[in-house]
Amino acid sequence: MVATDNLQKTPEQAGLNLAAYLKERQKLCDTALEQSIPVVYPEKIYEAMRYSLLAGGKRIRPILCLATCEMMGGTIDMAMPTACALEMIHTMSLIHDDLPAMDNDDYRRGKLTNHKVYGEDIAILAGDGLLAFAFEFVALETPQNVPREQVLQVVVRLGRALGAAGLVGGQVVDLESEGKSDISLETLNFIHNHKTAALLEACVVCGGILAGASSEDIQRLTRYAQNIGLAFQIVDDILDITATQEQLGKTAGKDLTAKKVTYPSLWGIEESRSRATQLVEAACAELAPFAEKAVPLQAIAHFIINRNH
Repeated sequence: MVATDNLQKTPEQAGLNLAAYLKERQKLCDTALEQSIPVVYPEKIYEAMRYSLLAGGKRIRPILCLATCEMMGGTIDMAMPTACALEMIHTMSLIHDDLPAMDNDDYRRGKLTNHKVYGEDIAILAGDGLLAFAFEFVALETPQNVPREQVLQVVVRLGRALGAAGLVGGQVVDLESEGKSDISLETLNFIHNHKTAALLEACVVCGGILAGASSEDIQRLTRYAQNIGLAFQIVDDILDITATQEQLGKTAGKDLTAKKVTYPSLWGIEESRSRATQLVEAACAELAPFAEKAVPLQAIAHFIINRNH
């Protein structure tokens, strides 16, 4: 009964100051990321990698990894290398997504995109460098008290989330769908379950794997993550319409300009908001067995649909 009651509480009622929690974890992640990539010869590539990696951002993905590991009985130290790797992979996807051949954007997180500062050639290589280093970082930096079999599972999960079965596959279908008005809900869901939700799922599931979660708990974490991943994308689609460039830190209204089919274009804004809320409620229900330990993940799920950028 405690677990069910806990679902009905706000983060504050459950004893969590979410803003302070996110700020503290963001600082931990920023410090770890700052230390992860020193500038050595050839300096330009390391500077380009650091430019985008350290450009700010909410650090939701690494924070999800840390929070899940802690909920399942692990520690921040166990999960931090994987959390950093997830942010490196995410940053790679942003650098490449902003390129002229993809979404062609000039701004990201309120700053000029990588290719606008370093050129397209270095931007591509900076993304490649971050991607390769992410896997090296997990393998070398994860503490020895984490069984190597679990580290191997994390590497497999990261590769799957990123490749043709995940982010890359979703991006391909997204590019093929651009400018077409007859894109079905099924195709739209495929795009975002792969392009957005797959990496968020890896963040959560990898945190659980590092802590030695059971297969049943991994399934719960997977369902939680898939739900918040889709909710995250629905909110992104809404914000592309309703938020300003200053709020977003990137060009607003690009989906409309590119004639992309989005959740608001299929359902309207209010119905999209309603469905995002339903997804978050379903996500939080998956965490009921973990009682008060689940409060941070529940709070982050609600934060996702209440954000304005």
